[in-house]
Amino acid sequence: MMLPNISVFIKNYVTKRENSFFENDLTNNKVKLTKEIKGKSILVIGGAGTIGSSYIKAALRYHPAELIVVDTNENGLTELTRTLRSNSDLFVPDSYLTYPMSFNSEVFYKMLKERGQFDIVANFAAHKHVRSEKDSFSIEAMIKNNVLDAKKFLDYLKLNKPSHFFCVSTDKAANPVNVMGASKKLMENVIMSYSKDLKITTARFANVAFSNGSLLYGYIERLLQRQPISCPSDVKRFFVSPEESGEICLLTSILGNSGDIYFPKLNEKQLVNFKSITEDFFKYLNKDIKICKSEKEAKEIALNLSDKSSYPVYFFKTDTSGEKLYEEFYTSDDEVNLNLYESIGVITNSLKPSFFEMEVTIKEIETLFKRKSYNKEDIIKIMNKILPNFNHMETGKSLDQKM
Repeated sequence: MMLPNISVFIKNYVTKRENSFFENDLTNNKVKLTKEIKGKSILVIGGAGTIGSSYIKAALRYHPAELIVVDTNENGLTELTRTLRSNSDLFVPDSYLTYPMSFNSEVFYKMLKERGQFDIVANFAAHKHVRSEKDSFSIEAMIKNNVLDAKKFLDYLKLNKPSHFFCVSTDKAANPVNVMGASKKLMENVIMSYSKDLKITTARFANVAFSNGSLLYGYIERLLQRQPISCPSDVKRFFVSPEESGEICLLTSILGNSGDIYFPKLNEKQLVNFKSITEDFFKYLNKDIKICKSEKEAKEIALNLSDKSSYPVYFFKTDTSGEKLYEEFYTSDDEVNLNLYESIGVITNSLKPSFFEMEVTIKEIETLFKRKSYNKEDIIKIMNKILPNFNHMETGKSLDQKM
């Protein structure tokens, strides 16, 4: 089966935007962006992923003097370099290096001390899928990556200050119902507790269409492996393209005031149903679908797929822990400024707990993790102390129990 031009499909069926949502704000702030990026040094952590690599591509258009990229995904870094080097429209500085390492490792900090201070630091290393929530082990790994390692890094940056520090968040941090979203909200609180010492910004934004590990990205893999498609029928999401995800992060990292949380000014009419995208996806392929009543039926039909047969698709109602049927960018308690930019809103009163309060919470989490055993509810109780609006949605099922 011929695979579709994903960029065209995203523009026509997912975001339904021919041009970038942030195009005007990029144009209006070109002088500021150029001044802050041209000739400067940039460190990107988690740069091999969809959002991190899109940020890099957006930043390179302003000609930095140095780019260092860190990611645990060695293959991803290799492909990133091939992409950057093969793109005639992108400037790659002479001082460009990729390091396959974790940002919590000893060798990472050894590298930092050797290379000295960076002008711009952007952190995209995160557990960012609701699927990551399963049990105490998966949650400990998630919170360590999203919160504890981020705090350790901030302690280093506090003594080696960049001009701009950005750490990516998620729309799921607003009124979180899953541990991933709550961990990112906790991350926001941690980094904001440093906002008087460092220039720190973050961004919450929509699902990134066809990003690595996303449901839509999985459709490509299923087609290549001639496997059935499985999709929630009742979930709506906001979407941005991969390019747009990098652009809002770039704008946030450079333009924002310390403590600001940025989000795209998308409205409810721009919420898209996963079922509709799935149906449009197969229309774009000129391929009929066979709606199945169960995973079993879908898998049985897939065994005898031919190029002419309808493709098996199983639509189901969401019943897994922590899945909202819709998303939001801010809460009723937030002070929001919608007048600064054409495409971006800004939360200006983001909760800034004291450094002491966050230290107490972090110590409590670390003490829990040192125990021989604890359960999911124990960590949720600690998180609720600092995040009273965290209403965990527990069903006893995870996405790992589905196709």
